[in-house]
Formats: sequence, C-alpha cells, structure tokens
Amino acid sequence: MGSYMSEISSILAKLNGTTEFDVLTQMESAYENIAEKQAVWYKNAKFFCIEGCGECCRNFDPDLLDCEALYMAAWILENKPELAEKVAQGEFPFPERKGCPFWDEKNPYHCMVYGGRACICRLFGATSNHSKNNEIVYKPCKFYPLEKLQEYNPKLLHKQFNLQEIQEIFGTVPPVMNDLMENVVSINPDNHETELLRNILPGAIRKLMWICSMNSN
Repeated sequence: MGSYMSEISSILAKLNGTTEFDVLTQMESAYENIAEKQAVWYKNAKFFCIEGCGECCRNFDPDLLDCEALYMAAWILENKPELAEKVAQGEFPFPERKGCPFWDEKNPYHCMVYGGRACICRLFGATSNHSKNNEIVYKPCKFYPLEKLQEYNPKLLHKQFNLQEIQEIFGTVPPVMNDLMENVVSINPDNHETELLRNILPGAIRKLMWICSMNSN
C-alpha cells in the first residue's frame, strides 16, 4: 500500500493468516483509494467542508456492511481499547442520543472513531453521484452555509450541477460515490445486507477479540 501507514497494524499482526486479516487489508486499500481520489478533488477544486462543522453527522445513524463493522471494530481495538471493551458489551458513549453514538460535540472532527469511520462518512460531501440518466452530478452539502457558498467565484448555490457545470466551476470532477462504494461492497460479495452501527459493532469487536486471543495462544 505504498507509503500508507496502517492504523490497525497491531491488530493485523494478531490476525495474520485469517480471513479477517484479508478483509481488513482490503478495507484499508479501499479507504486509502477513497482518500487519494478525494485529495485530488480538494487540491484542484479548492472546495472543502467548513472546518469544525459536523452537521451532516449530528443526527445520522449509519448502517454498516460486515466488512465496515469489522474495520471499525479493529480500529477501535487498536486505538481506543478501553472504548472497545465497553462497546463489546453494548455500552456506547452517548446511548441517549439519536443518530450516531460516536458523534461528539467537543471533538474537532465530531467523531470519536474518525480513523475507523464508515464508508458513507468518508464519501459524503466530497463525491459526485450518477443521476437517473447515469450522468455525473454534484450538489454541495445541504448543511454548507449559503453565505460561504456565495464567497466562491463564481458564487455557488445549493443546487445540483451537471458534469459540464462541475468542470467549468471547479476545473475537476469529484470521485463518484457509487463507484467507490461498489469497491467496498465487493469485499463482502456474499452479503450485501447492512445493520445499524449500534447493532452490528459490538459483535464485530467481540469476534476480533476472540480471534486475537486464540491466535495469541
């Protein structure tokens, strides 16, 4: 994976030789690919999310594929083991809050598991889509303040731009969400069902904890 530094290297070392190791390394490659393509968009378009916003996550309750849950579980085990112990028992930081249980008002990214966040959390705001006619379209995030959109030249609006408009305004095209998501879905070829994060993550953490302990022995 080039110069990419794994954020779950210790967990991967404990899982070497398992199916879970293969899934996690594929997930890292998929997430790295997303980051690289978005970096090109950011560099050329000079269009970024408002720093410290996080409004798109406030009331969003993500659902995960098995492979996404496994990666999030590995990241938490690697980087926040105390949190992993609690979540494995079904104890989340903000159980009373609607939406994502990891959304944190005080965190700069507003996410307690930012490095292990779900695919949709990585894609939202910095990707385009295919329209019903299979044409590439892009619309700035609905939470983007209008006054900030108006600071751009030409001034932007909360509207959907077609491919020609995207190229004329930004000079580049954001990566297509559908294509990047398909890359992740392909890691789970036999199961495309998703479950809410709070339902699927505890079991994924317990699974990895058990496999790591068995491999250690």
